[in-house]
Amino acid sequence: MASNRRGVGLSAFTTAAIASDQYARHGHALRTSHAEALGNQLAVFQAALHNFSLTHAKDIRSNPTFRAEFARMCHAIGVDPLAGSNVKGGGGGVGGVGNGKGGSVWARMLGSSVNDFYFELGVRVVEVCRETRGENGGMIAVTEVQKRVTKGRAGLVGGGMEVTEDDILRAIESLEPLGGMFKQQTLGGSKFIRSVPKELNPDQATVLEVIQVLGYVTISMLQANLEWERARAIAVIDDLVADSLVWVDSQAEEMEFWSPASLHEGG
Repeated sequence: MASNRRGVGLSAFTTAAIASDQYARHGHALRTSHAEALGNQLAVFQAALHNFSLTHAKDIRSNPTFRAEFARMCHAIGVDPLAGSNVKGGGGGVGGVGNGKGGSVWARMLGSSVNDFYFELGVRVVEVCRETRGENGGMIAVTEVQKRVTKGRAGLVGGGMEVTEDDILRAIESLEPLGGMFKQQTLGGSKFIRSVPKELNPDQATVLEVIQVLGYVTISMLQANLEWERARAIAVIDDLVADSLVWVDSQAEEMEFWSPASLHEGG
């Protein structure tokens, strides 16, 4: 009686190895095909985005809402409008191969008009942070930066830029090559720009968040609400005052400490 059992021995192992190799090659072929198809689709999208940016460059620069939607479109297909856009000359071709045209791939693809906007804005943000550092100790609300940039430089006519908070935050991202000196920080639900290299410790961040919520703090308020020892509260406040991150109101019944960043934001 003939047996229906599968063969055993070396032939069975050879058959299994051949089948496994065939599956692996088929899987590789499918992955390669899918990758090529996706690459072609992405190339089409990027070409369309390039044409779009050239056609609507004026609107992208002048209309904050239009600009924000354009930036989201770029992000959706993996295009960073800021990446390497400040490179003037040299290589930067596809795959890192220079083509002699200068600038980055994205800068050439999107056009210098779109890219230069964020770097111009980044320069203006740096100026605002430096101009106000004596007032706020290097911690300024994003809304305050937006107001000052929109208003323009003092004494100059037509120097303002119509920008949104989203524009300011993207400009901050473009400043990362400066070594992280300019960073976004959220305190009490509001966004700030920190333009000093010193990091806030947890106690300092907590006090600034409390000020953001309550408007000001006193030593007794910190003791009652945070259950801190008086020495701890005084030490934290002294550090913040020394760094100009809080202002002192000595005319109240108990000395009050206010955040200049919060005062500007409220104004």
